[in-house]
Amino acid sequence: MENVIIIGTGCAGYTAAIYTARANLNPLLLSGTQPGGQLTTTTEVENFPGFPEGIQGPELMMKMQQQAEKFGARMAWATVNSIERRADGTFKLNCGSETFETKTIIVATGAAPRHLGLPNEKTLIGHGLTSCATCDGAFYRDVPVAVIGGGDSAAEEATFLTRFASKVYLIHRRDELRASKIMAERALANPKIEPVWNSTVTEYLTDEAGEVRAVTLKNLVDGGESELEVKCVFVAIGHVPNSAFLGDLVDKDENGYILQVGGKTETKTPGLFAAGDVADHYYRQAITAAGQGCAAALEAERYLADQEG
Repeated sequence: MENVIIIGTGCAGYTAAIYTARANLNPLLLSGTQPGGQLTTTTEVENFPGFPEGIQGPELMMKMQQQAEKFGARMAWATVNSIERRADGTFKLNCGSETFETKTIIVATGAAPRHLGLPNEKTLIGHGLTSCATCDGAFYRDVPVAVIGGGDSAAEEATFLTRFASKVYLIHRRDELRASKIMAERALANPKIEPVWNSTVTEYLTDEAGEVRAVTLKNLVDGGESELEVKCVFVAIGHVPNSAFLGDLVDKDENGYILQVGGKTETKTPGLFAAGDVADHYYRQAITAAGQGCAAALEAERYLADQEG
C-alpha cells in the first residue's frame, strides 16, 4: 500500500514527487505514455525561472526527475487504465497486467494538443510546429508565421505573436472566427494579422535543415491549392485533457478538464488530487503546472496526516 501515487511525469508530476518525497511519503510515479510530458517535445525553454540562458525541454524534465529521485521518489513505467476507490477510502489502480494500491493519488496526466493528423507532424514539433505561442513565439522574430484555428485561443495566440512576427496568418476553416466578439475584433483589427478564410493546411513543407518553410493551403470553397511561406505554424485547435480513465471519480467540464474543488487541487473524491494541464485550460504553462504539483503534494500530505490523526 503506497502513501501517494503520482500519475504523470511532467512539471506537475515531478514537482509533486519532489515535495512528497521530501515529506518522507516515498511517492511512486507512474510514467504514462509520454514520460516527461509535453516539454519533452519542445526545444529551447526560455521562460522557466532559474535558467537565464534557457534550457532544452527534455533536459529540464531530466533534471526534475533526478531531483525527485534524489529525495527517494520511485518510477514505474506504467499507464493507468482505470481506478477503483474502495470502501476504506484507498485506491486500486489497474495498469494492464499490473495493479497498485495507494492511500492518495495525484493526477498530473496533462493534456495533449490537438493536431491536424498530417504525416510529418510529430517530427516537426519543435522545428517550426508548436501549440504554444507564449512558449515559442519569441524564437520567430521578424518572420511570417501562421496560426491555425478560429476560437479564443487562436485569436489570442495570433495577437500575442504580433509582438514578434513580421506577419501572422490566421488560418480558419470558416469565413468568420468562432472566438468571442471582443477577441475576434481585437485580432482582426491588428494590421499584422491577415485572416485566411475557408482554408485548411494539407501539408507542411520543410527546408534542407528539416525546419518548416511553408504550408500548402486548400481552399474549402473552390478546392484550389496554394503555398504560403511561414517559418512556424502554431496549432490552436484545442487540447485534449488526459482524464478519461478517471471515470466518475472526478467532475469534468465540457472539454474533459478536471474540476478542482474549493480553489485547491482537491477533486470531488477525497484523497484524489489533480494538478497541471489536466485541470488547467487557462494558463497551460510549465511553471503553473509545477506550482499546482507543489500544491497537490502539500494537500495530499495534510490529507494523510488528518487520516492518521
